[in-house]
Amino acid sequence: MTSLRSNTTQTSGIDRIEAAKNGVESAWAEIYSELAGPVVGYLRSRGAHDPEDLSSEVFYQVARDIRRFHGDESKFRSWVFVIAHRRLIDERRSRGRRPDTVDEPVEDLDAPVGDVEDEVMQHVSTQQVWEVFRTLTVDQQHVLALRIVADLTLEETATVMGKRVGAVKALQHRALASVKTMIEEGRVSL
Repeated sequence: MTSLRSNTTQTSGIDRIEAAKNGVESAWAEIYSELAGPVVGYLRSRGAHDPEDLSSEVFYQVARDIRRFHGDESKFRSWVFVIAHRRLIDERRSRGRRPDTVDEPVEDLDAPVGDVEDEVMQHVSTQQVWEVFRTLTVDQQHVLALRIVADLTLEETATVMGKRVGAVKALQHRALASVKTMIEEGRVSL
């Protein structure tokens, strides 16, 4: 598989985007394969109620609007994450207007039992990461989610956030410094 970011492959990212505009299924498959995981990860890290479902809405809008997109592959990635960010905001507004309902899951008593120690260790690590993440400002969380989870460049992150690259660098620096301080002070161990 070639990357949207790779310029040394047979098919460039721009060619793939143009092919997707023309309905070439293999181009869509490559784009989706490369971006779906980071989009879901970004949405999950920002607290989306159902990140997979919201990601489907993002890619539906990408497919619907791709003919209007103009730019290189970096701008394309940014454009996709701008759509994801806007869908997330829409979801939050929608959730704010109606209360959440909780369906109690039915436990499958016949399901195989996993390794409890592995499950606990995985949960603890995830819980610790979330605790650290929650101590950061919203903008710092947003920058780290886009830079680490979505794997965007500084420029792409700045585009999604509507900020200058210098501001994104500063937010990232402060966020990582805060995490380092928490680890050094023993408030969290990762």
